[in-house]
Amino acid sequence: MGRYVTAEIIKSLREGKRLTQRELASAVGVTDKAVSKWESGRGLPDISLIDALAQALGVSVAELLTGDVRENANRAGNMMRSKFYVCPICGNVVHAMGEGSFSCCGVQLMPQEAEDADEDDAHRVRVERIENDWYLTLDHPMTKQHYLSFAAYVTSDTVSLKKLYPEQSPEVRFPMRGSGLLYVFCNQHGLFRLKTPRIQRTR
Repeated sequence: MGRYVTAEIIKSLREGKRLTQRELASAVGVTDKAVSKWESGRGLPDISLIDALAQALGVSVAELLTGDVRENANRAGNMMRSKFYVCPICGNVVHAMGEGSFSCCGVQLMPQEAEDADEDDAHRVRVERIENDWYLTLDHPMTKQHYLSFAAYVTSDTVSLKKLYPEQSPEVRFPMRGSGLLYVFCNQHGLFRLKTPRIQRTR
């Protein structure tokens, strides 16, 4: 934490976008001399300019501040590339459309890597269609020490997330919005994923 945008990052991103200093300055609303100072390390952009600077350079604010720039595929506006971050202390859940830099309770969060739910008997998800809902059930403990924290349903343009709590039944319903991915998160074993069943069309 405590990092700020550097001269090297600004220059490399500007050159990667094939922008001149004057073009970047115009996009951000400053002079080209200001950009020159940023890139030579003789000054830093004011915090009020960070959003505009990130947008002009085609990156997220987190990427600009950390210098950890991801490939375009991670920033594409497709929810299917969603990432989930879970705080190990308070259980807070952060959803992002790609990898970013997030912290909670003083802890730097890492993106959860989803395992295949069909390959883990302890986290196998049963999915039924009930009317126009997906109905998810699991044989899983829901104690205060071992429980499912949340379930999510992700399609190309929508994310639905439902929080679960200890002593609650390990089941959840999501209104159907087409094909996508279903996730469940176990507080002890992490994130599990499976595809929605193929929808049988009736004539």
